[in-house]
Amino acid sequence: MSTRQKLLWIAALYFAEGLPFGLFENTVPVYLRFQGISLANIGLLSAAGLAWTLKFLWAPAVDRWGSRRTWVWICQALMMVPLTVLAVLDPVQIPWALWGTLVVLVLLSATQDIAIDAYSIELLQKKELGVANGVRVMAYRVALIGTSGLLIAAAGWTGWSMVFISAALLIGGFALVSRRAPSLEASRAPEPLRKPQSLREAILEPVHQFLQRPGFLAVALFILTFKLGDMALGPMVNPFWVDRAFTPGQIGFIRTLAGIVTIGGAVLGGVLTSRWGIFRSLWILGILQAVSNLAYVAAAAIPTAPELMYIASIVESFCGGLGTAPFLAFLMSICDKGHAATQYALLSALFGLTRALSGAFSGIATEQLGYTAYFTATFFLAWPAFLLLPWVKVWAGDGREDK
Repeated sequence: MSTRQKLLWIAALYFAEGLPFGLFENTVPVYLRFQGISLANIGLLSAAGLAWTLKFLWAPAVDRWGSRRTWVWICQALMMVPLTVLAVLDPVQIPWALWGTLVVLVLLSATQDIAIDAYSIELLQKKELGVANGVRVMAYRVALIGTSGLLIAAAGWTGWSMVFISAALLIGGFALVSRRAPSLEASRAPEPLRKPQSLREAILEPVHQFLQRPGFLAVALFILTFKLGDMALGPMVNPFWVDRAFTPGQIGFIRTLAGIVTIGGAVLGGVLTSRWGIFRSLWILGILQAVSNLAYVAAAAIPTAPELMYIASIVESFCGGLGTAPFLAFLMSICDKGHAATQYALLSALFGLTRALSGAFSGIATEQLGYTAYFTATFFLAWPAFLLLPWVKVWAGDGREDK
C-alpha cells in the first residue's frame, strides 16, 4: 500500500475518532450552558471522560481478539444509540440519564480509539510517522470544526435535537466506510506480526516492555504533563464565550475559523517533525503551544476588546496543532506493533487522565478565581514537562528514526 493511500485512511479514521470526542468536549458543554447548567456541573461532567483514561483496562482484548477494523466499525455503529438519546433527553429534569448517556458514548468512543490507534501504528512505518500525524491531527481537528463550529451554529437554526440526530447519522455513515478499510497484511514487514497468544500475555508483556527500559517513570510523567496547560484551558473556553454573550452562531463561527487555522498548524507540525525529528520538534513546538494560552489571558483581561476572542482562538488552536503532531508521533514511535492497542492505550491514558482531572476541577477553579486568573494558571501548568526532556531524548532516539 502506498503512503498516499495510508494517509487517506488515516484521515478518514481520525475524523471519525474526533467526532464523538468533539461532541463531548465542545458541543455538549455549550448545549448544557444554554440549558442553564452551572459551570461547576459542566466541569464535573468532564469526569465522564475517564473512560478515555481507563481504556487501557480493556485494550488487551483488542490486541487479543478480532481485527482492528471490526472493533472500529461496530463501536461506530453502536454510538448512534446514545447520540439519539441525547436528542430527546431533558438534561435538567433527568440529570442521571444525561450522565448515563454520556458514559455510554464515551465508553464506545474510547474503544473505537483503541482500535484506530492500534490499526494506525501497525499500518505506518517509522519514516511515515511525522507526516501521518500531521494528517491525523488535521483530520481530527476538521471533526472538531464540525462539532464545535458547524453543529453549534446549526443549533441556532434547527435546534439541539436535530444536531444530535445529525451526529448519529454521520457516525453511522463512518461505520459503513470503516468496514471497507484495507487489511493490514499488505502493510506488514516481511517478518509476520506476532499477536499475543493469551490474554495474560496481552496484559503483562506490553507493560513489561516499557518497564524494562530505563527512564520509563520520567517519560510517563512527561506524557502526563506535556498537554496539561492545553487540557486545563479547554473545558472553560466554551463557557467563557457563552458568558461573554456570544450567540451559538458566533461561537460556531469562531470555532470554525480556529479549526481551519489549526489544520495549517497540524500539517506544518507534521512536516517539521519529519524534518527536525521528534525530539527537537517536541521542545520547540511545545514552547509555542504553552505560550499560546496567554492569548486567552489577554482576551479575558480586556473584555472591551471582543476581537481578542477571535485572535485567542486562532493563536491557541494553531499552536495546539503544532505541538500535538510531534507528541503523537513520539507516542506511536515507542509502541511495539504486536501490542499496539494496549501500549498506546496505556500512554494515552496518561494524558487522558490529565484531561479528565483538570476538566473536573476547571469549573470550580474558574468560579473561584475568575477567567483571567484561571487562564494564567494554565500557562504555568504547561512548563513542568520540559524538565523531563533529557529522558525523552533517550527514548525518541533509541533505535527509532528521529529524522
